Amino acid sequence: MDRSLILLALFSAFPVGAQQIDCASPMTQSGMTICAGRDFKTADAELNATWQQAVAAARQMDQYLEAGDVPAETTLRDAQRAWISFRDKACEAEALSVRGGSMHPQVVMFCMERLTRARTEDLKIFYGMIN
Repeated sequence: MDRSLILLALFSAFPVGAQQIDCASPMTQSGMTICAGRDFKTADAELNATWQQAVAAARQMDQYLEAGDVPAETTLRDAQRAWISFRDKACEAEALSVRGGSMHPQVVMFCMERLTRARTEDLKIFYGMIN
């Protein structure tokens, strides 16, 4: 499992009732990291909803396939898998300056949220161009 995903799982596992964090102004490094993880999870949920619309649009495009054409859905899925790999590696690289420190997971989560939100907008452009 990718280290970023392990970090997300770790910080998502804190029971909500056990540690109420004010994400408007977290006061500790662990609080900031937990909030960053929550923000990433929100962005990821938005990406997943947008992904469903993009796949539907790709399937619509595939109505007009000609012999030998690669289905749009296949191309989109391959691009998404490559993007996920890119995002995870890019965010690990972005966090290298704080590797081993308490900020490392937070920096990874900030990056993952930012790139996930950008990818969501890219997918909206993709399906908006054909709808």
